[in-house]
Amino acid sequence: MQRPADHPEIPPRRIGVILVNLGTPDAPTSAAVRGYLKQFLSDRRVVEISPLIWQPILRGIILNTRPKKSAANYAKVWTDRGSPLAVVTADQADALQKHFGDAVYFSAAMRYGNPSIASELEKAKAAGCDRILIAPLYPQYSGATTATVFDEVARVMADMRWQPALRLLPPYYDDPVHIDALAKSVGEALERLPFVPDAIVASFHGMPERTLHLGDPYHCQCQKTARLLSEKLGRELVVTFQSRFGRAKWLEPATDSTLERLARQGKRKVAIFAPGFSADCLETLEELAIQGKESFLHAGGTDFAYIPCLNDSSEGIDMLEALIRRELAGWTNL
Repeated sequence: MQRPADHPEIPPRRIGVILVNLGTPDAPTSAAVRGYLKQFLSDRRVVEISPLIWQPILRGIILNTRPKKSAANYAKVWTDRGSPLAVVTADQADALQKHFGDAVYFSAAMRYGNPSIASELEKAKAAGCDRILIAPLYPQYSGATTATVFDEVARVMADMRWQPALRLLPPYYDDPVHIDALAKSVGEALERLPFVPDAIVASFHGMPERTLHLGDPYHCQCQKTARLLSEKLGRELVVTFQSRFGRAKWLEPATDSTLERLARQGKRKVAIFAPGFSADCLETLEELAIQGKESFLHAGGTDFAYIPCLNDSSEGIDMLEALIRRELAGWTNL
């Protein structure tokens, strides 16, 4: 059937994959960080306090004090291409695009900040994608991370007259391809170190302890990732939780205090990595690699090494490719 002369151009049908990570400010400045934190900390999944109580604290105190300090920390790790998290996530999408070819459209989005989930969904639709896999790059599930990605996708889709079919990448905390990739990456990094660690620390992002009691599976999934990885490596791991914020009780033990305790106990040589992060970011490059090192050495440690995330390494991309091919089964024979 011949298309009418006035019929709009229709792109060929494609499958879309949108990689989603947490987010980043657009620049290492107080103004940019303030806007980012306002969006991030206003999410009811992230801060589970009544807005009537929380919003005056956020707008009256936190957004007037925290941005300057956070901007200075971002400046320590900012690259010529921008925020490490955004750069790495984009590089992961580019690498996967090469592996899959033109039949699958890949892009990267940030849950908070840019590029937004809304903009990337629109781009995917414009590219002809009528089936889209949303892939949150959080190995372990949490309401404050994975769930809020799904919330935002649903919010954007609610305003669409024509909606694509969706699939959601499930958490992969205990998936053999994930454990194997981590074991290979961490194992090879340990072999390259100029020292033998007295302790190896697996630092996961922290969550308020109440989330565990409310039924969030995050803590249990972190522990299982660490256990499986420890078995694979044949090395004991010290599991900790980082990035405490506010006065509430958070998951323990805390990474910062654990590093100091290890040094005081005579564990002079430490290696640390972050198996809950798919890409290096402020929390790994500044909080662990810089602050963590400083506090450990100050407490009496002599040797400290931060082992990077999987990022866009061959192990990391092969893992993501395997997970995504599995989820695209039935949509494509690639």
